[in-house]
Amino acid sequence: MATPREDYDPEALFSPAVQRDFLPAHIGEMYGLEKRSSPFAKGGPLWDWGLGQTFIDNRDSVSLNPLRMGGTQDGASQEDTAFSDERAVRAGARETIYFDPKTTKAAIVTCGGLCPGLNDVIRSITTTLEDYGCEEIMGIKYGFRGFFADDTVSALERPIKLTSALVDDIHITGGSVLGSSRGGADMPAIVSRIEELGIDFLFVIGGNGSHAGALAIDELCRQRGLTTSVIGVPKTIDNDILLLDRTFGFQTAVDEAVKAIRSANIEARSADNGVGLVRLMGRQSGFIAMHAALASGNTDVCLIPEIDCPLDGPGGVLAHIIRIVEKQNHAVVVVAEGAGQEQLGMLGETDASGNPILQNFAKYLQQKLKDAKPDVDIKYIDPTYMVRACRTNGSDAIYCSILGQNAVHAAFAGLSSVTVGMCSGHYVYLPIPPVISAARTVDPKGRMFERLRFALGQPTFSKS
Repeated sequence: MATPREDYDPEALFSPAVQRDFLPAHIGEMYGLEKRSSPFAKGGPLWDWGLGQTFIDNRDSVSLNPLRMGGTQDGASQEDTAFSDERAVRAGARETIYFDPKTTKAAIVTCGGLCPGLNDVIRSITTTLEDYGCEEIMGIKYGFRGFFADDTVSALERPIKLTSALVDDIHITGGSVLGSSRGGADMPAIVSRIEELGIDFLFVIGGNGSHAGALAIDELCRQRGLTTSVIGVPKTIDNDILLLDRTFGFQTAVDEAVKAIRSANIEARSADNGVGLVRLMGRQSGFIAMHAALASGNTDVCLIPEIDCPLDGPGGVLAHIIRIVEKQNHAVVVVAEGAGQEQLGMLGETDASGNPILQNFAKYLQQKLKDAKPDVDIKYIDPTYMVRACRTNGSDAIYCSILGQNAVHAAFAGLSSVTVGMCSGHYVYLPIPPVISAARTVDPKGRMFERLRFALGQPTFSKS
């Protein structure tokens, strides 16, 4: 059982510009772990000659908000004195590491729903661990539940040994080679299993709920005196993680969603009074719907969770769609899955991950539109599972590779309870608590949604 040092001071380890809320936990210094040179150093043991890696200094930091606003916006004065340059620690390989690669045991787990890029991240983490010299890398099957003792899971659910040879070509397919699941978050049992297996690094690939689980695991590890480094890699196809420029898989999802919208457009144009109705992912945040609608160039209406979607009245959604159909004999409507819930009422139920179970507003809209205009020919398209299960595009593939590398660098640098991502165009390490404090959502008064409304000619809907 390791004991924290009394003189541990995270503020002394990083740039003074990094505010306390964004300081990562450093278990290497917290527990006084032995320091050693990175194998990537020139003359190091990696492949007998080293790689001459350019290392990141702990004093390097990245601004989380590079935009300084002056003048007025929405009638309110924007004083420069109100500007706060919050900064995060820059991600990347450090010259000093705190774990011996030859004896380090690492584990990777994927949690929640599928998302393009899971296999890319698994591959990148595995190959980077091997580059450091790790020989014991295990994949936890089917999410957090795969941690439970062998007598409670089937043989198919037990950890598997990961090697670069095994993961060599997994990135060319979608899904997760480890499988995934929701729930199963018995944190004390998971930490007991971590202790039993002697895991030094745990990489949790998942969304807000999975990161909350990673934080709970980290806290229990500290309580038990374990020096396990817990590192998150944000995974959410909805792009709803706070502070990050984007999450992996999002751009691939937009590409695939655009294909569905264009198919809906062809169907709508090929029918008299045709309407292509496309339901896209986006439980709380409408980023996929907004970006895909703007990118497609074929969308007439876009409904997302962040805006009111009243159906009735001259200023409502139905009247607007009917006006479009009567003007051009077709319309394409994109609906995020979380839109319009105020019209139907929440069920009050949650899934295994604690997410509210949503009602299908797109289907409700389909029926209401048919009632309002019986001669309309509606083509309903829901590409959700096709989008979730596809392989990454080039941009996301690069992003996943770098995220996996930086996750491994964070663990060897002695960090824990952090997640890795891109902020302001640079890769950073962020403590998990501020990242999961709320879901990131589209600003309906922001510039991007404003661009979409102008492109579509979409009004602010109201019953009047």
